[in-house]
Amino acid sequence: MADPTLPTVIESLRQAINRGDTEAFLAFFPDDGLVEDWGRRFSGHAAIRGWSDKELIGAKGTLTIAKVLSASPQTVEVVADWKSSFFSGASKFTFTLEGGKVRELRISES
Repeated sequence: MADPTLPTVIESLRQAINRGDTEAFLAFFPDDGLVEDWGRRFSGHAAIRGWSDKELIGAKGTLTIAKVLSASPQTVEVVADWKSSFFSGASKFTFTLEGGKVRELRISES
């Protein structure tokens, strides 16, 4: 059952990742969206796709939300368990939302 404090856009993004749907995943970001993965920055769809092809969807990952730390209309922080062929472990995921999309996704130490 989905956490009621988790915005639908984030749950839908999580589902796209877990089913390995790169196009659906990228559609959650505006053209100039940003992913920051432990300090490494990937800006725009092409850069986010390159990162995802190696470390996210391409690594056959699954994302499980363990706990919602905070949620507002603009920013949501969660602790999530990530399992993949590239990396496995808990991380903090911070989503900055804007206009129904994920403007920024920051992944850091939980």
